[in-house]
Amino acid sequence: DGGNKEKRKDTIKSYRCSKSKPKQKEVKPMTNKQYLNQAYRLDQRIESKLEQVDSLNALATKATSTLSDMPRNPNRATSKMADIIVKIIDLQNEINKDIDELVSLKTEIVEIIKSVENKEHQTLLEKRYLCFETWEQIAVDMGYSSRNIYRMHNEATNAIKIKLS
Repeated sequence: DGGNKEKRKDTIKSYRCSKSKPKQKEVKPMTNKQYLNQAYRLDQRIESKLEQVDSLNALATKATSTLSDMPRNPNRATSKMADIIVKIIDLQNEINKDIDELVSLKTEIVEIIKSVENKEHQTLLEKRYLCFETWEQIAVDMGYSSRNIYRMHNEATNAIKIKLS
């Protein structure tokens, strides 16, 4: 049995020594579509945070209107209210930062879309990535079939040049 222990130690030792460093995850560059979709995702995050603020406001209103005949510690209710108010303020600050980022991002996207020569492609890109319209709505508005809109979108995204810094 002593020989087996030595063998295991050698195996473990050789395994530890032969282990290579973990490979760093390769970061792939964003595609044109992924870059343009950032505004939509950011807009969704802002909407989610606004819903959270509404929910916290409702909670705060509920907390102040709860009445009871039982004596209780007034500091506890004040503490809960203060916590809610702090969360609301933090969320509102995050929302303001996100809105600033969204405005900057949309400004960049407008410049990128302007660089596309074909005006119909520009319109399609604006409707999709600045107005966040559905494919169906874009097709109806522009008077094309969904299939043509997808084809035009592919052409339009291939025509744009995004300079990622």
